[in-house]
Amino acid sequence: MGTGTPLPLSQLEMSAARAAVQLGFPSLADDFQITSQKTPEYNCIAWAAQDTSQWWWPLGLSYWPQNAPRKETLDAFIAAFGTLGYSPCPNGDLEEGTEKVVVYLSNGVPMHMARQLPGGAWTSKLGKSWDIGHSLPEEVSGQAYGLAVQYLSRPRA
Repeated sequence: MGTGTPLPLSQLEMSAARAAVQLGFPSLADDFQITSQKTPEYNCIAWAAQDTSQWWWPLGLSYWPQNAPRKETLDAFIAAFGTLGYSPCPNGDLEEGTEKVVVYLSNGVPMHMARQLPGGAWTSKLGKSWDIGHSLPEEVSGQAYGLAVQYLSRPRA
């Protein structure tokens, strides 16, 4: 899992970063990887959309696709990703020629999104913090982000 490009973090910095991530996400397997420096430039929704230039959110001054409702609802997130060619699908199983993302809900409100990588692992952006690689979508489920509830897919470009 991972990008293959080592981060310019010292061993001590990497250990501290891994400990911080594991504290927030105790279900992460030990093989998760931190794959970026911290950055506030984009969030998990933008990361799922493969956009590292801006913060995506339906409320406030953040970017949101023009034809998607500006609401914090699952339907609004499905519509937003529909503008990118995604549609609901039944699961996060790896399918050749298909890109997948997943929406996490807490109390019915979207809180997070993750994107499946070509090899089947997943990647998440943790707020204003790091991007991580993880094996399963459920590894970042829990108190912070809620549950992975809606998978979306589109043909791989």
